[in-house]
Amino acid sequence: MRTLLLLVLMGLPLGGHAAEGHNECGQLAKCDPVKIDLRDQPSLQRGARTFVNYCLPCHGASYMRYNRMGQDLGIPEDLLKEDMIFTGDKVGDLMKTAMRKEDAKEWLKTAPPDLTLVTRWRSPEWVYTYLRNFYRDDKSASGWNNLVFPNVAMPHVLYEWQGELRPAQPTAQAQDGKPVEKTAPTSERLEVAKPGAKTAAEFDRDMRDLTNFLVYLGEPAKLDRYRIGVYVLIFLAVFLVFAYLLKKEYWKDVH
Repeated sequence: MRTLLLLVLMGLPLGGHAAEGHNECGQLAKCDPVKIDLRDQPSLQRGARTFVNYCLPCHGASYMRYNRMGQDLGIPEDLLKEDMIFTGDKVGDLMKTAMRKEDAKEWLKTAPPDLTLVTRWRSPEWVYTYLRNFYRDDKSASGWNNLVFPNVAMPHVLYEWQGELRPAQPTAQAQDGKPVEKTAPTSERLEVAKPGAKTAAEFDRDMRDLTNFLVYLGEPAKLDRYRIGVYVLIFLAVFLVFAYLLKKEYWKDVH
């Protein structure tokens, strides 16, 4: 009886996490996979460019400084000043949004969250899927909705790239000789209502780059760990050789 009770108690959290994971991406069954590679510097640079041009006006990254980002991603300081700082901030300032919280609450009914830790709070897969699943919704205040985050206050700021999507109507099929009437739009698929400036593959790549950059924002020291980790492994490999030789020298008389 005691063993059975222990198994039940151990199973409860697992069941809870399983249910939560199933609904992780809102109306979608699961999040889309995304390749995160913090050693891909061109990807991080492209993601940074997208972030400062389209995200930073509303969302802050208030735990990151412009010059730290430039040093980590190989962006020269003069390029930072010329093409990536638009609010009059200095290169050593934190990446804070220019939008005041009072204005945000008046315009959007809520203050946009800081994005420094968004991929650690959610997940890279969640962010990547969210960015690609906006669709037109005339019933919402902004005119947009999202499959991953239903009734989100954020408008689709990148719709000129992606185009306008809408929920796809299922195709009517005959069953037992009787036609099936069309039902409401599905929540699993979106179709293009108006094409954008980029193809679907190009937009997916840009959102992967942006997600990659947001992962970097959440833990910029990971780049240093990658670099230092190589030297640590080399040291351990060399140390192992000397440790093995020393062990043989100490134990040769015992055997």
